[in-house]
Amino acid sequence: MMALHGGAGILGAPLVGITAGGMTLAVGQTAFAMTRSMIIRAIIAALFAVPATLAGYQVLFAMSELGVPSLVSREIFACLGAVFIGGTAWTRLTIFTEICPLRSDRAVGSDPQPVLAAAAHQQ
Repeated sequence: MMALHGGAGILGAPLVGITAGGMTLAVGQTAFAMTRSMIIRAIIAALFAVPATLAGYQVLFAMSELGVPSLVSREIFACLGAVFIGGTAWTRLTIFTEICPLRSDRAVGSDPQPVLAAAAHQQ
């Protein structure tokens, strides 16, 4: 909305929004991958998943008015959808991160092969 009101126009505002969303996801994935602390990883993932869950609930609840007559059914539909959308946001953030246990018998950075190269050879 800021881009639209700032003069980006009808075509420019969605492009600005998509670019900002992509950059935010990239920064989140990078921050998630760079930290070893599980608490910080959980906080970063929650910063992405909680708003997605709330937005998913609101959208599915509003859309269920079109075809679901019962209020209980609409609530169940919206809650299930919110769980799936939040889970998708969480997974999307963590998909490129491999959790490697810290081992005390190995020096940091002594892995002979990069993780992606090692994974490619295992297949």
